[in-house]
Amino acid sequence: MTTLITHSEAETGAAGRALAPGLSPGSVVLLFGDLGAGKTAFVRGLAEGLGIDPAEVSSPTFTLLQEYRGGRIPLFHADLYRLNDAREVEDLGLEELAADGVLAIEWPEKLPRRPSGSIRVRIEDAGDETRTIHITPSPTHPITTSPTHSDR
Repeated sequence: MTTLITHSEAETGAAGRALAPGLSPGSVVLLFGDLGAGKTAFVRGLAEGLGIDPAEVSSPTFTLLQEYRGGRIPLFHADLYRLNDAREVEDLGLEELAADGVLAIEWPEKLPRRPSGSIRVRIEDAGDETRTIHITPSPTHPITTSPTHSDR
């Protein structure tokens, strides 16, 4: 597990940007954290790291799913906060989407089952603009088997 401390929204985004180069089609990033913790800011950084304009990224709370193209691979950004039924989550077809790009899921607690090989990102509000970010890669994700990977 990697733990980062950020002191601004821009630094939280930079943490997402740093993760992006190790992602490939089929990568799933699960984003845990309270409302306002910085999950969408992290996804903006992921988008930028994938070559997508971060200004295009908005929270998909009301639309449930946003799709961003124009980078090296597509980014699918899901927000499950408003869903309360496992069937609603299944109807989104997230597993199929993940095969074609990177899938970032806010509120993954609502998933009936977590995708294997997913990367877990927990963002905690430490007061003011400070965030503690814990990134736990899956042992089966290529980012953790890369010779340049470090848990430090």
